[in-house]
Amino acid sequence: MAFHNCGKCEGAGRSWQRRGLELRRSIQSSGVQAEGKASVFPPSGSRMVGFSYHHVSRLPYGPPPVLPDIEKQLKEYLLCPERLPIHNYEQAQQFWPRVPNPDSLFFCELSPLGTTLKVDRDPTTGKILQFREVHIDDIGCTARNSLSLKRAPQPFNESVRGNDSNFPFLPGGFPELLVKDVSDEQDTDIDFENDLLYIAPGFTRGIEFKADGHTPISEDDQTIEVINEVKEDERIEEEPSPAFNLMDVMKQEEDLLGLWKENSTQIQTDDKKDKEKMIIESMETGEDDALKVIPEKDNIPVLKISKAPPPASERVAEWAEKIDETLPVLDFQQKIPNPARRFHFDLDPFQQQAILKVEEHSNVFVAAHTSAGKTVVAEYAIALSRKHMTKTIYTSPIKALSNQKFRDFKKEFQDVGLITGDIQINKEANCLIMTTEILRSMLYQGSEVVRDLEFVIFDEVHYINNAERGHVWEEVLILLPKDVTIIMLSATVHNTLEFANWVGRTNQKMMYVISTLKRPIPLEHFLYTGTGGKQKNDRFLVMDGNGKFNEAGPGFSQKQEKTMWEALISHLKEKDRLPVIAFTLSRNRCDDNARCLSVDLTTQREKSYIRVFFKKCLDKLKDCDKTLPQVQTMKSMLERGIGVHHSGILPLLKEMVEMLFQQEKVKLLFATETFAMGVNMPARTVIFDSIRKFNGQITQNLLPAEYIQMAGRAGRRGTDKKGTVIILCKNDVPKMEDLKSMMLGKPERLTSQFRLTYSMILRLLRVEKISVEDMMTKSFMEFKKQTRQSDYQRELQRIQDEIDQISVTCTKSGNDAELTDLYYSASEYLDHFFDTRLRLLSLPRALKDVQPGRVLLITYEEHVNKLALLLKLETQKREYKYHVLVLCNNENDYSGDGEIRLSVKTETKKEEKRKKSAMWYKMLGLVNYEKVFVPDGISEHAVLIIGPNDIFEITTKSIKVNTELILNDWLQRQQPRFKDKEPGPSCMQAVQELTQMSLNCSETSFVQLYKDKINDIDFVKKLKRMEVLLGRVQSVKVANYPHFTEEFESVFLRRQLEKERDNFKHLQSHQSMTLYPDYQSKVQVLKNMGYINEDCAVDMKGNVAIKMRNHELLITEIVLRNILTDLPPAEIAALLSCLVCQQRTRFKDDKDPQKDLGVSLKDGIKKIKEIENTIKKEEKNCNVEQLPAINQDLSFELVRVVYEWAKGKPFSDIMTYNVDVQEGIIVRCIQQLSETINDVKDAASTIGNTLLKSKMEDAQKAIKRDIVFLASLYTSDTTLPKQDEIDNENKDE
Repeated sequence: MAFHNCGKCEGAGRSWQRRGLELRRSIQSSGVQAEGKASVFPPSGSRMVGFSYHHVSRLPYGPPPVLPDIEKQLKEYLLCPERLPIHNYEQAQQFWPRVPNPDSLFFCELSPLGTTLKVDRDPTTGKILQFREVHIDDIGCTARNSLSLKRAPQPFNESVRGNDSNFPFLPGGFPELLVKDVSDEQDTDIDFENDLLYIAPGFTRGIEFKADGHTPISEDDQTIEVINEVKEDERIEEEPSPAFNLMDVMKQEEDLLGLWKENSTQIQTDDKKDKEKMIIESMETGEDDALKVIPEKDNIPVLKISKAPPPASERVAEWAEKIDETLPVLDFQQKIPNPARRFHFDLDPFQQQAILKVEEHSNVFVAAHTSAGKTVVAEYAIALSRKHMTKTIYTSPIKALSNQKFRDFKKEFQDVGLITGDIQINKEANCLIMTTEILRSMLYQGSEVVRDLEFVIFDEVHYINNAERGHVWEEVLILLPKDVTIIMLSATVHNTLEFANWVGRTNQKMMYVISTLKRPIPLEHFLYTGTGGKQKNDRFLVMDGNGKFNEAGPGFSQKQEKTMWEALISHLKEKDRLPVIAFTLSRNRCDDNARCLSVDLTTQREKSYIRVFFKKCLDKLKDCDKTLPQVQTMKSMLERGIGVHHSGILPLLKEMVEMLFQQEKVKLLFATETFAMGVNMPARTVIFDSIRKFNGQITQNLLPAEYIQMAGRAGRRGTDKKGTVIILCKNDVPKMEDLKSMMLGKPERLTSQFRLTYSMILRLLRVEKISVEDMMTKSFMEFKKQTRQSDYQRELQRIQDEIDQISVTCTKSGNDAELTDLYYSASEYLDHFFDTRLRLLSLPRALKDVQPGRVLLITYEEHVNKLALLLKLETQKREYKYHVLVLCNNENDYSGDGEIRLSVKTETKKEEKRKKSAMWYKMLGLVNYEKVFVPDGISEHAVLIIGPNDIFEITTKSIKVNTELILNDWLQRQQPRFKDKEPGPSCMQAVQELTQMSLNCSETSFVQLYKDKINDIDFVKKLKRMEVLLGRVQSVKVANYPHFTEEFESVFLRRQLEKERDNFKHLQSHQSMTLYPDYQSKVQVLKNMGYINEDCAVDMKGNVAIKMRNHELLITEIVLRNILTDLPPAEIAALLSCLVCQQRTRFKDDKDPQKDLGVSLKDGIKKIKEIENTIKKEEKNCNVEQLPAINQDLSFELVRVVYEWAKGKPFSDIMTYNVDVQEGIIVRCIQQLSETINDVKDAASTIGNTLLKSKMEDAQKAIKRDIVFLASLYTSDTTLPKQDEIDNENKDE
C-alpha cells in the first residue's frame, strides 16, 4: 500500500525514519537476529514513502505494535462477519432506564416577541439619536397560515417550487388583508382630556359634558349646537373664494384639451400612487418656501394647437395608458446615464420608451410586430434585476421555447436557470426561465422566489386566447404580488388598451402600452403561379411593402406538386431569396413535400459541416436508435439543405434543425405554425402551402393574426431590406376578398379563456382570505361587468327613488292583492311565451300555415290584440321577420273598459316610457285576450315588421290577395312625393276584409301548434304550465274593476321597478358572474364525492387532488381505490398513459389495440373507464358545463406502446406497433407521463401508501431512459462546430 509523495507524507517519513534508527540501534545492541514479516524502518538515507513486507530479524516478543496488520483485518472483515459488533446481541439488548423528570412538563415554547428596537440616526452624520420600541407585524406567521411576505421562510428544499400545503403570497389586486402597522398609534401620547370615548362600546349614545367637565349637555343644547354648525357651514360655502390659482385651472383642463406639447405621461403622475407623498410634501413646505412651488418660465408647458390630439379614450383608461410611439426619446442618455445593459445597435423609439418605464418599475405591455425587437425589453429587465440583485422570471407558452431562451440568455447573462416539469437547472439563478404553468404552481404553493422577484416577463402573451391553456395566464396575472413589475410581450393585438386596463386594475398599478405602427422590414406578398420551365418565374404581387392591396387577380391551371416546388425553389435561388420557411398546415404534408423534392441546396463545405454536427449529436443515442427511419431520413434531407419541423419529429432532431437553420445551413424548412411561436429564427422568404386550416372542428381560412404571425418570419433585421411572402396556388385561386381580409384584417382581440378547475377550487377553499368568487371577479372575463359596478349602483339608487316616489303618489286600493297576483301570473306566462315562441313557430305545422295571406293575432307596441295580414316572411341568421298589415285609428289608447281607442295623455317622458313598454302592451293584450281591436269609423292601416314574440295566435283564416302588391304599394307611399297617393285595390280589399273579421271576431278560430308531436318532455311541461297560467289570467274579469287601467298600471310600474331593482342587485352580486353556476355545480360534485364537507372544508381526498396537474378527480379516485398498488411498474405506467395521450391511432391490420394486452391491463382499463363514467355521471347530475375542446375522452391507444417501453424494449421496436403515430408524438406522451407519475407518487406519499410510492418510483425510472429523455441540446454543453476547423480536418484527410 503506497502513499502519494507530498510535503505532509515526507514529514511523516522523516519522523518514522528517526524512530526506525532508534529501533535499529536497540536491536543491534542486543545482538538478536529478527525474522519478522513487517519492516517498519527503511534503509538508512532513504525517504519513507511506503511499506513493504519481507523477512527481518525476529524479536523476542514480536514486532512492536506500530501499525495494525491491515491485510489481516481486511480478511477477518470479509471472511468472519460473525465477529461484527452487530451480532453482539448481549450488548444490543441492553437498555438504560428512563429517569422521570416531572418538571419538564411545565416547559413550553416562549411566545415570539411582539416588539423590537429600532435605531434612529442622524441622516447627515449617522450618529445614533435614540432607540425606539416598535411593534412587529405578522408574529408567528408561517407559510401554513399567512399570506404575508413577512412570514417565516420555508425550508431550503421547498424554497423554489414551494409546497402544496403552503398559502400563496397576497395577490396585488386583493384588498389588504394583513395586520396593519399600529406603531404610529402606539407611539403617540394619549390626551386624557380630549381623546377619551364619550360613548361606551356597545352603546348607541353617551353623555357629553360642558367645558367645566362635570355638567352634562342636554339634548336641546346638542340640537342647537348642531343647527349652528350647519348654518356656519352654509355660510362658509356661500362666501366666494377670495382667490384662485390659474395654473390649477389650466392643469384641470389639461386632460380634456390634450394640447400640451410635452407628453402626458411625463407631465401627469399617478394620483393614487403619489397622493400620500404629495400630502406629506405639502405639510413640510413652509411659508418661506411657498415661492418655490411656482413654476419657472421654462417649465410652463406650451399649448400646441397646430395638431389635434387623438381622442383621450383611445390612449388613456383608468389603469392603463398608451404611449405615443411616434415621439422619439431625445434625452434617453440623460435619463439613463448608467444603463444596466448597453446594446451594440441603436434602439428604436418603442424600445427606448419601454426601457424608461422598466427603469421606473412600471408595468409595461409591448405589443409590437414580429421581428421588431421585443426581446430587447426583456433583456434589459434581466440586466436591471442583476444590477439590483433581485430575480426575474421569464415565462413562455411552450417548453421548447423555454429551452431556446435558456440557451440564448445563458450566453448573455451566465446566471440563468431553467425549471420545467422534469428538470431544474441552476434554480437559484438570478433569471429563471419556465413555462407559465410552472409559475402558476409556484405562486399557488408560496415559493420563496417570490420574495426576491422584481420582474415577471410574459412572452407571447397573446397565447391567452388559447382555449385549452389561456386561463393559466389569467390566474398568474391575478396571483402576482403588487410589488412585482409585469412586462408583457405580444404580437400586435386589437384591444391592447382594454387588456392592459384589466391587468392594471387587477394589480392596482398603472400599465403602459407601447406598440409599433409598422414592421421594421416591409413585406411583399405574392401569389405563385409557376409550373416549371418558362413559367417558373410567374408570380403575382398581391400587396406591396406599403400595404397597398392589388385587387386584380391572375388565372391558373392544374400543376404537379413536385414540379411546382422545384420550380419555385429554382426561382427563389435565382432571385437570392433563400433561406425559406414553407409553412405547411399539416404534419403529413410537411413530410411528403420534403421527401418528394430531389433538389440539392448545399455546397460541399456545408455538407461536411452538417455531417460533423449530425454525427456529434447522434453520439448521445444508442446504436439501435441511430438507425430509426426518421433519423436516417432527416440526415439525408439535411445534407441537401432541407429540413422538417413539427410536433411529430423527435425533439433531438427538431433542435438540430433549428440550430442548422440559425447557421443558414438549412435553406428550405417545411414547418407547421408552431415554428412561428416566439422563436427568433427569421428567413428571407416565407411560403404558404395553403391558407386553409383545420381548427379541430371545421376547415377555414387563416385568421389575420395567424397569417401575420407566420408571415412575420420573413425579413431578417439588419440583413434584408424587405421580406417576401408567397402563397402557392395549386388547384384554385384564393378569392381576393379572402386575401384582403387575411392580410389587412384587424389583429385578433385578446379574449378571456378563464375557467374553473377542481384544483383551483380546492386550493382556494383552503385559503379563507382568497375565495373562488374573488378570483372570478378579478378575471378578464368579468372585467367589463366590474367596471360598470358604479353605474349599477347609480341605477339602483335611481330605481329605488322611483319606487319610493310611486309609493307616495300612488294610493293603494283594495284590489292590489288580486292585481298583484294577476301581474305575477301574466309575467310568468310571458316569460315562458318568449322562450317557446320561436320553437313553436319553427314546427312543420307552423311553417306550413304561416305563409303570406294568413291572418294573425298580434300585439306589438301600441297595436294590442289586432288582426294582421301576413305580407312577407324573412329569415336572416335564424331570425324570423314578419311584414304584416294592421288596422289602426288616428290615435291609440287603452280605456278602462277594455276597449282599444286612440287618445293622447299628457305625461312625462319617463312615465310614458314606463307605461308603454313592450311588457305593458303584452299584458294588456293577455288580460283582454278575447277582445280584438275594432277601429272607430273609417279604418286606417299600417305595415309593421314584427318578430315571433309579437304573434299571439295564428288564425285559421286567410285573405286571398296579392300580398306583394300591397307591400310594394305601401313602400311607394312612404316616399315624400307619393305620400298623398290613394291605396291600391289590393290594399283596400285587405283592409275591408280585416275590418270585417275584426267585427266578427267571435267566429275566429286559432291553430293549435302544440298539437304537433313534441318529444322534449321539459318543453311539453312548459307548455302545460302556460295553459294553467293563461287560465288564471283569463279568469280575471276586467269589467269588475271600474278603474282597471289606473289600478293595474300602478301595480305594474311598482313591480317592474322592483324587478329592475332585483336585476341590478343581481348584477352587483357574485351570482351574476358567468362562471358562478359552473362553480356551484363543481362544488356540489366535490361534496358528493367526498373531497370537501358540507362546510366546504377540504378533506383528505381534496388534499390529494390538489397535487394533480390535470384529471384531478380521476387520478385521485384511481389512487384511493387502490387500483395501481397490486400492479407491476410497467403496467402502472401503461395504464396512466391514457391521461396524457390525445392521439387517435390506426393500428396495423385494423387490430384492436387492446387485443394483445394482458388480463391485468384489460381489467385496469375497465376500472378506469368505470371511474371516468362515474365522474361524468356525477357532473351531469350537478349540471357541470362540459367543454368539448378541453374535456376529451380518455385514449388507451398507446397503452401497448408505453407498456413495451417500460419493459425495456428499444424505441425502434415499439414503433412497430402502430402506423400513423409519429416518433415525436410518442416521446411527448411519455415525457408528460413522467410528470403524471410524479403526481401520483406525491399522492401516495400523502396518504401513506409506501408500496405505491415505491412502485411509482420504479415506473418513473423504467420510462426515463434513452432517446425519450435525452438532454436538450440547448441545456447541455453541445456546441456548434466551427467551419474552419472542419475545413482543416478535411485538408488533413
